[in-house]
Amino acid sequence: MITAYIYINRKLTINELDTQDKVPPGTLWLDLFKPTDEEREWLSKYSVEEVPDEEDINEIEASARFYQNNDGLHINSLFPQRVGQYVRGVNVSFNLRKDFLLTIREDDVGLIRLLRNYLRLGRIEVETPQGLFLELFNLKVDYLSDLIEDIYSVVEGVSEQVFDNDELDKVFKLITLQEDSNGKIRLSLLDTQRSLRYMQRYYRGQLTDEDFKDLREMLSDIESLMPHSQFIFDKLNFLLDAAMGFSGLQQNKIIKIFSVAAVIFLPPTVIASAYGMNFVNMPELEWQFGYPMAVLMMIGSAASTYLFFKRKGWL
Repeated sequence: MITAYIYINRKLTINELDTQDKVPPGTLWLDLFKPTDEEREWLSKYSVEEVPDEEDINEIEASARFYQNNDGLHINSLFPQRVGQYVRGVNVSFNLRKDFLLTIREDDVGLIRLLRNYLRLGRIEVETPQGLFLELFNLKVDYLSDLIEDIYSVVEGVSEQVFDNDELDKVFKLITLQEDSNGKIRLSLLDTQRSLRYMQRYYRGQLTDEDFKDLREMLSDIESLMPHSQFIFDKLNFLLDAAMGFSGLQQNKIIKIFSVAAVIFLPPTVIASAYGMNFVNMPELEWQFGYPMAVLMMIGSAASTYLFFKRKGWL
């Protein structure tokens, strides 16, 4: 799907294009969502270099994620996307050209929808492609900050459940989910930092003083978010160790009970085994009170063993 965002005199017009149309005059942003082969072929008419495909967008090497060619500045950036309790990363290809910003993506990105709504409502006013690019990254940094705050809230709740036997399974699941989410958030922060620094270093001539100010503020925000992300990692590791330690302690208590029970019932077992041998020369076999005596001996031996353990503080 090809969408052209035409921004003239602070008014936004959104046009859905097909492969028979041309890029409308005044287009500030051209967005390709899950482009087909025909749409990529259409885009190649407006490109000097080869149009990146899905494999190129998902490359992790720096040389494939940040570069310049005859079509302008190319930045492939990782965007966070919350899906229920999970956070996943979506790669988006940005191409800053002289007249418009080109984005190519294979998945839906909530921040792009948010930017589109802000433009429609007039909450964001931009006149250049690089200004639009920086506004989107500013939303991204704010969203990453919100995700970190959400993890903080969840971690606080987990801290109160660590020592609850009935909640241990839930605790382990929450810790695993939050650790995975925090890892994706940290990866997105690092990727954003690299993208902005590359732009600051190699796109200097096309940026205004206001753009440089926004860049520095975003980089400063990212630097301030990094310690929070590291603190969450340390906190989650501590909670995981505490939960595992508590789980091990509970298991040790259960094993201790079984061990004590086995020792308590050992003397009665010995007595019952002795009188169960049925040798001929066992006078108690013919005794009228032999059975009650054996029962009393078994009860007495079990009780004395229990009292001994109790006195030693082992129970």
